[in-house]
Amino acid sequence: MTAAIRVDRLVKRFGAFTAVNGISFEVPRGAIFGFLGPNGAGKTTTIRMLLGLLTPTAGRIEVLGYEVPRQVQAMRERTGYMSQKFSLYRDLTVGENLEFYGTIYGLRGAELRARKAKALELAGLQEQRHVLTAELAGGWKQRLALACAILHEPELL
Repeated sequence: MTAAIRVDRLVKRFGAFTAVNGISFEVPRGAIFGFLGPNGAGKTTTIRMLLGLLTPTAGRIEVLGYEVPRQVQAMRERTGYMSQKFSLYRDLTVGENLEFYGTIYGLRGAELRARKAKALELAGLQEQRHVLTAELAGGWKQRLALACAILHEPELL
């Protein structure tokens, strides 16, 4: 079985500062993987490189068989990501946020409506669908961010 994520001797430098120094690891498909370490260990920088948001200084990244950053767009279509600081639009309702993210993922029409309904149900947000995101408590925002991340039914979350 191929790995969902393969990282080989990954390095990221910012000038003279080395944020990530030659890490290597593999995550099998279907696995639940924890990425742990103290503050400043390079976890966020590594994740940003996995997502193609930062270009590595050295090393190789493969996610779902796609070479990152070279094939990042194809990889992103098959992955979902929920950051610690949610990228939600406060002036949109819960339903409008899902609609927005669905269109970004290429969902349209009946497929978008069905996925949106499923995501609202999975996240327990049916009653909040017309509530402005700015008015949600932190836990509800977490649920909405997760619903947005799984809306396109990603192969990797």
